[in-house]
Amino acid sequence: MAIETQALLQALQAVTDPNTGNDFVSSKALKNLQVQGGDVSFEVEFGYPCQSQHPALRKALIAAALTVAGVQNVSAHLCTRVLAHTVQRGVQLLPQVKNIIAVASGKGGVGKSTTTVNLALALAAEGARVGILDADIYGPSQPMMMGIDGRPESTDGKTMEPLENHGVQVISMGFLVDKDEAMIWRGPMATQALEQLLRQTNWQGLDYLLVDMPPGTGDIQLTLAQRVPMTGAVIVTTPQDIALLDARKGIKMFEKVGVPILGIVENMAVYCCPNCGHTEHIFGSEGGKRMAAEYGIDYLGALPLSLQIRQQADSGCPTVVADPAGEIAAIYKAVARQVAVTVAGKAKDFSSRFPSIKISQDT
Repeated sequence: MAIETQALLQALQAVTDPNTGNDFVSSKALKNLQVQGGDVSFEVEFGYPCQSQHPALRKALIAAALTVAGVQNVSAHLCTRVLAHTVQRGVQLLPQVKNIIAVASGKGGVGKSTTTVNLALALAAEGARVGILDADIYGPSQPMMMGIDGRPESTDGKTMEPLENHGVQVISMGFLVDKDEAMIWRGPMATQALEQLLRQTNWQGLDYLLVDMPPGTGDIQLTLAQRVPMTGAVIVTTPQDIALLDARKGIKMFEKVGVPILGIVENMAVYCCPNCGHTEHIFGSEGGKRMAAEYGIDYLGALPLSLQIRQQADSGCPTVVADPAGEIAAIYKAVARQVAVTVAGKAKDFSSRFPSIKISQDT
């Protein structure tokens, strides 16, 4: 019995992407469908990393194909292909970096760096190539959180090789100065140093580069937002009113320079006593969720106030790698996946496909 391609497509269309709600046929994620006798094979290409979901989706797709009359064997290959997406106008793109995501807060002490490192590790765990730029010149924390100690090497005296741990590439001013040395630099010097860290690092084929932004909305932050080719920004805040006040300023800064906000992460949302189970909203309740609704921004999720998160980050083995199957790691992974899905839905950048144009003058 000949297998009808249309019937096969209709059966496969019943399986939807749990992250987008779209089926794989109409979204054109289903590719290279082949039918030979009773054998069927196809590929499904994701624009964002989600390796942990591949087994269940592969099983569902195979089961759907087997419902079609005549189908005996099904081969389904699921893969990820992250593309580059558009950034601010007039900003020079980085070679070997497809998407740059700023992780920012208007205020210090809200857990922005901890969120950055766990989101980076979550994206890497889902199959992406990820890097972190520690943009906090005055208080670099990524070397400690990533458990990296050393100095970047240079093969040509002009560029640096990123350091790596837990499968994530990292560059930070903390690698270049002594731990106890204070960076007593004015804004222009700090900004120039950050641009050098960004553009003179030999990033190795990154799908995502997460920028751990310094707190605030001053000259350094504004210059970074204007000069770094950013696909989008994630805002980290606590539910506390004073933190939300400064987070609003961060949202406005990115809006003014044309960087879309990918969502809001509410950190330290609730404390749960490990002894009695009593919960307490120490910094207020759902302030980040209300702000996200007010601005029409995605609410990415809430993280608890947890001793475990702090201890694991301080030890150089953050939650996502220290307890990958744990409840808190699952929240970070869900947030990271949602960020990646949002990025995948944005306009693509095709500038790399255009050939360089050289104008020569005939003599």
